Amino acid sequence: MLFADDAQIPRIKVMLPVLVIFALQLGVCLPLETKLEVVSRILHEVPLIDGHNDLPWNIRKFLKNQLADFKFSEDLRDIAPWSRSAWSHTDLARLKEGMVAAQFWSAYVPCSSQHLDSVQLTLEQIDLIRRLVAKYPSHMALVTTAAGIEKAHESGRLASLIGIEGGHAIGTSLGVLRMFYQLGARYLTLTHTCNTPWADCCIVDEPGQIPHIGGLSHFGMLVVKEMNRLGMMVDLSHVSVPTMLDALTTSRAPVIFSHSSAHAICNSSRNVPDHVLRRLAGNGGLVMVAFYPYFISCSATATMQDVVAHINHIRNVAGVDHVGIGAGYDGINLTPLGLEDVSRYPYLLSELLDSGRWSEDDLEKLAGRNLIRVFQKVEEVRDQLVIEGVQPIENHIPIEDVLGRTYCKYSGI
Repeated sequence: MLFADDAQIPRIKVMLPVLVIFALQLGVCLPLETKLEVVSRILHEVPLIDGHNDLPWNIRKFLKNQLADFKFSEDLRDIAPWSRSAWSHTDLARLKEGMVAAQFWSAYVPCSSQHLDSVQLTLEQIDLIRRLVAKYPSHMALVTTAAGIEKAHESGRLASLIGIEGGHAIGTSLGVLRMFYQLGARYLTLTHTCNTPWADCCIVDEPGQIPHIGGLSHFGMLVVKEMNRLGMMVDLSHVSVPTMLDALTTSRAPVIFSHSSAHAICNSSRNVPDHVLRRLAGNGGLVMVAFYPYFISCSATATMQDVVAHINHIRNVAGVDHVGIGAGYDGINLTPLGLEDVSRYPYLLSELLDSGRWSEDDLEKLAGRNLIRVFQKVEEVRDQLVIEGVQPIENHIPIEDVLGRTYCKYSGI
């Protein structure tokens, strides 16, 4: 039987996040369960998007990319070799527990493959990601558009996107870049921890290091412009500060940092300085905060509160529209206390909620709306370039830029 007061229950449930946030702003201490309930309601409405996960490389290391016996739907903490590895933080059960709605899977290959077989290895990693998604069709969906993220979220499946980590993956070829896009890649990290012939990495910012180029070369700027034309996000994690600034000057679309943190708090060369954060705000881009302790506390240990400090700093400098989450799980062997694996994202959002500074709208932006906005703008720029009649860039990298590094290349036309 429906009592008169029962009709008010749905309305009360809808109002609960607002009431809780108001109470926290007044300094009222609320139980963790109450805050997690609010976070859960927010994440049912807005997809939680993580910018970087290195599981595909672990599958290559542990299983040689063979998925027949990979039990991704089970708790990998109970299955060797994952159970023995400090680098393993991800499986479908924990992703669901963490309410992750969209994940950028990294198609990473090592810097040591540069000028050798980096293109082949990257193709194999893209193939792996696509096969992994196809193996679990009721749990995962391959997504290549901003709208696809929200559609997958509505269907209850994990939106799975591909990001290529390291510009050496394209083999100094814009044709390869275009084909990676056709295969589903939606961001390219311009470097990893090695310079490419067209871009400097973050290592050159460290004491005693000498820049190779001093940012982006002319060809590097063409790479960024071609990514704009394709509708591929430009990822500046791992690059040097001059490369960041050159990319921000060159790109017509917002850029991202898929897994970086705030340099003002931890002066790792992997993090983003304040003057770049201010430029990023003008560009409309996004820093997705990484969780690796050496990027968070500049030491082997860190806490969830340390991660919160980075999120708040980026918000303070760039604005709430320019911060997201890119933990870097499965590519790190140390994690902050309280953020041990992919199941822990709701606790991070609860910690932010507890501060009283973060409204429901703010948390929605951090969780996923910021990335979706950036992705949509990248698509809008692509569409505008089509209207303008911009054609594929057909330039080759100047031979002097790769002098002495063509020993594994066909020498004909």
